[in-house]
Formats: sequence, structure tokens, C-alpha cells
Amino acid sequence: MDKKINQTIESIDPRITRAKIQSGNKADMEGLAHFQTFEVFHQNKRGAQHKHVGIVHAPNPDMALLYAKEQYARREVTANIWVVPSSCISATEYSDDDIFTTAPEKLYRNPANYKVMDRINAFKERGSKPTDKV
Repeated sequence: MDKKINQTIESIDPRITRAKIQSGNKADMEGLAHFQTFEVFHQNKRGAQHKHVGIVHAPNPDMALLYAKEQYARREVTANIWVVPSSCISATEYSDDDIFTTAPEKLYRNPANYKVMDRINAFKERGSKPTDKV
């Protein structure tokens, strides 16, 4: 049986501490002592990419969605929001930048290497009309 205690919840999140929330029992306090960090991704219209817009601190994913909505969806049109625990994101090390180098013989994979607009502009300058081949 949980013992009732009368104390204010102290948290690293200043919003919780300022709220002076009285705890009901010891089990209630354990989950709220330290919030998780969640990464927030915002989608402004259906079919568009989600873009990282910031972080929120919350005790669970449901509260993270609520905080993200309040923080990042108030000022602009929002179709969808994702929240992901920061601890679930994996990233490469900056010292491993050699994995992103490309071999010179694979330049054809980069669209910037194609000069299609140069050909189109040269064609326009010549004033030639395309010939219809049958």
C-alpha cells in the first residue's frame, strides 16, 4: 500500500516545479522526477515532409504530443506532428565523415553534374525549331 506524502514535486523541468504540484503518493512522484527529451517533427500539409522543429521535455509520449502541439503547432498550419524519444535516434560520428565521400567515377549519380539548362539555353539562342521525326 502506497503511503500518502505531502510534498511538492521537484523536477528538472522548471514548469513542473513552478506549478507546485502536490504529490498523491510516492509512486506518483517516481515517474515525474525527470522528464524525457522528445524530438519534434512537424508536417505543414498532407504529403509534405516532416521537418525537425525542436524538442520538448515530457514524462511520456502522450504528454510530449500535447506539449509539441502547444509549442510548435500554434503559429502555423499543421497537418501532423511526430514526437520521438531523443534516446531512440542514432547518428553517425563526425569523425566518420569518410563514409560520405563518393568515388569520382560515380559523378553521374549527382544531378548537379548534368548541364541540361545549358543545352536548352543554347538551343533557344540558336533560334532553331525542333524537327519532327516520323
